[in-house]
Amino acid sequence: MTEFTVWAPDAERVRLHLPGDADHEMRAAPDGWWRVEVPDAGPGTDYAFLLDDDDTPLPDPRSPWQPQGVHGPSRRYDHSTFDWADSSWTGRQLPGSILYELHIGTFTPEGTFDAAIDRLDHLVSLGVDLIELLPVNAFNGEHNWGYDGVCWYAPHQPYGGPDGLKRFVDAAHAKGLGVILDVVYNHFGPSGAYAPRFGPYLAEQSNTWGRSVNLDGPHSDEVRRYIIDSVLMWLRDYHVDGLRLDAVHALPDSRAVPILEELALAVESLSTHLGRPLSLIAESDLNDPRLITPREAGGFGLHAQWNDDAHHALHTLLTGERQGYYSDFGSLETLSDVLTGGFFHAGTWSSFRNRHHGRPLDSRVPGHRLVAYLQNHDQIGNRATGDRISASLSPSLLRVGATLLLTAPFTPMLFMGEEWAASTPWQFFTSHPEPELASAVRTGRRREFAAHGWPEGDVPDPQDPQTFVRSRLDWAELDKPEHASMLAFYQRLIALRRSLPDLSDPRLHAVSVQHGDQFLLMRRGDTLVVANLAGRGQGVSLPGVARRVLLATGEGVTVMRDRIELPAETAAIVAL
Repeated sequence: MTEFTVWAPDAERVRLHLPGDADHEMRAAPDGWWRVEVPDAGPGTDYAFLLDDDDTPLPDPRSPWQPQGVHGPSRRYDHSTFDWADSSWTGRQLPGSILYELHIGTFTPEGTFDAAIDRLDHLVSLGVDLIELLPVNAFNGEHNWGYDGVCWYAPHQPYGGPDGLKRFVDAAHAKGLGVILDVVYNHFGPSGAYAPRFGPYLAEQSNTWGRSVNLDGPHSDEVRRYIIDSVLMWLRDYHVDGLRLDAVHALPDSRAVPILEELALAVESLSTHLGRPLSLIAESDLNDPRLITPREAGGFGLHAQWNDDAHHALHTLLTGERQGYYSDFGSLETLSDVLTGGFFHAGTWSSFRNRHHGRPLDSRVPGHRLVAYLQNHDQIGNRATGDRISASLSPSLLRVGATLLLTAPFTPMLFMGEEWAASTPWQFFTSHPEPELASAVRTGRRREFAAHGWPEGDVPDPQDPQTFVRSRLDWAELDKPEHASMLAFYQRLIALRRSLPDLSDPRLHAVSVQHGDQFLLMRRGDTLVVANLAGRGQGVSLPGVARRVLLATGEGVTVMRDRIELPAETAAIVAL
């Protein structure tokens, strides 16, 4: 006998629908759960539910597999049947690691988990430790960034479905690479979100994407359990090594124990049971250190959070851009504050928000709890044309930016293709099959950027298949000298970071920074990082006698005891 269950607290009647079979009446329990046992309905059985007297079959809110898309029936799946080969995998901790963010659909021409496996050797040779996958749970349509997911338990079928994701994780572990999965629990996508039909999954208030998830209203216990069970499933059943929690500032929660703290507790318990480290990384717009402060010290106990301040400080300094949320950034003083304090907005005035923002980070909090990046999917894809930083910077400045990122006291993250200065853009693309939704997304995207001064005609149509195609990596670029040279530089830089304890030291209070006329000098123990951002060569005095130059981003760097001469747009790593 196979038991089917579903939570539908407000329903008067629920039936299990098995295609080609009679419908089965389900029994209600006081807790809102409905159950029925059916013979001969094991793994591979398609099923759906009928609510009240509506004869429209709806997929399971906890569906593990949607082989016919998000509007089709669910399919039973047995996690125990997959033949894992990673029994010796002991995990990969976040401290000391380098992350690599990629999107399965555009990482390879095929856009599948299996095709991505064939590129894992590239990541090994690059020297990264953890792969961060953009969301892979099921969404409507063929291609999408992944943030319109509606099935929080089911991997997207066009990528390869449940077994495809498991094959990818298994193969990554075999090569010593951990896997972080980006997950979205702050909203449902606009098409195919059937869970709210079953119960009060949504609250009355709204966020950027529509109605917020019900975390603190009536029946919110089960909604929170819905999220927690999904988190534990990815970590336990798919063997992933951590999760990146999208936009946690959009999770309104007034309860005494916030959902983020509940998640941290549940994941810590699972990690103890599995005997390997599991990481929770938050994306937050709040600059609130409590997210990454241990519970013993009154925090939520998450392991890390993305640090947009680090990105903004680097991006504006290198590009000169000052529009929008970049308006408070762009100076060497700003970058110095970030390198030594973690946040720039730490209770300081934000002209973009027109208010004070953030809270200071305790200097005892290690910098590895902040994930820093020169590029990521948001900071590229939310530009009107999806242009990478390599489209506007010289190769010499790109190397300077990479050096500052990979020698900072944070957990660095690269975006796919960054390591070879990929010329392909990363544009906003969707494939909504509903004409009205497609038109709304297209119009909304263009109006949004027109309001920021971009001509509407310059904004690619998200629904145009070519927008998706343009965003695919072009691996043939690695055969071109300029791209191969950039890749070789990233490999040397990462290898140096790995070989020198000074460069992975996460202690913020141990970092000191000096800056002057378009130059910056960061001291990391007995290792110095000196960057000349000027369009001319200049000399910089050193706080000690230099023994040797460990790495330079260009030719012509010379050291004379306690002084270094740097050509224009050059950085060097020097040992004292």
